[in-house]
Amino acid sequence: MIDPAQTALFLVIIVLTILLLALGVQVFFILRELRKTVDKANKVLDDTGVITESVSGPISSLSSLATGIKTGAAIAQLLKKRTMPAGRRESKKERE
Repeated sequence: MIDPAQTALFLVIIVLTILLLALGVQVFFILRELRKTVDKANKVLDDTGVITESVSGPISSLSSLATGIKTGAAIAQLLKKRTMPAGRRESKKERE
């Protein structure tokens, strides 16, 4: 015959087994949701990288344009000094 202690022990083992099984299923669901979340975060970061690259391209072009204009202005200034008559250069120096 079965003692009451054996019956209690058997019930405790069954309850613990059911709880561990439920806990395992919950951990599985949590890990699955975590994987989905990481995939979404990865997609957001990829999109952010694409947006950053698309914004940096025009800004780089704008910087190159500004540098070109600056260089063009310097060349125009040099050409202006070379083409200016000698008399105007002296009068300009006298003003200073």
